[in-house]
Amino acid sequence: MDLDSSGRPDRRPVIAICVWSPFYRAWDPIEDLSGEPWNPPGARTLATPGDASPDALAERLTEQLARGECSALLLVGRTSHAGAFRVQMRAENRRLGEAGRLDSTGPGVARVTAPVADILRDLATAGVSAVAASDAEEDAGSYILYRVLADLPDSLNSPSIGLLRIPDGESEGTVRTAVKTAASAMARRLAPLPRSSVA
Repeated sequence: MDLDSSGRPDRRPVIAICVWSPFYRAWDPIEDLSGEPWNPPGARTLATPGDASPDALAERLTEQLARGECSALLLVGRTSHAGAFRVQMRAENRRLGEAGRLDSTGPGVARVTAPVADILRDLATAGVSAVAASDAEEDAGSYILYRVLADLPDSLNSPSIGLLRIPDGESEGTVRTAVKTAASAMARRLAPLPRSSVA
């Protein structure tokens, strides 16, 4: 049970932020010497480390969502495109690094559930150039996104899941602003945890 500063159950929803590649140092959620991760207004952050194995990471993220450890997931990684940040809107049913479908019975395309329009609007307000991308880049990020979206149990209330791609050459400050802005836009749509889950 998590408690707030007054000792009462903390009913803020939780958003997991995951830079999927452990070799890509895009953003560190712990920004100062306190050791505490940054939290968006009205929510808590679950800092989730990446993994060199996309399959292992997809399974871990799916389990976190299915167990209710978080009610939102923001994947973060690089884009192969130059220019603006990209908010990926869908992932395709593809194997990673080879031809063919990942799941013979799964949908051909899985769409993100994050509020893409809100994220883009807030990024523009923050001075960050970003576009909504309907193409799924053929990398671990798209693979993990599809796995998480397709593998969630049907009984689970639809969590907010999104993917933010960072172009090469962006400053650390701009990356920090973009990740925080996207996470905050997602958190704003999350409901507080029910009392039964924090009692």
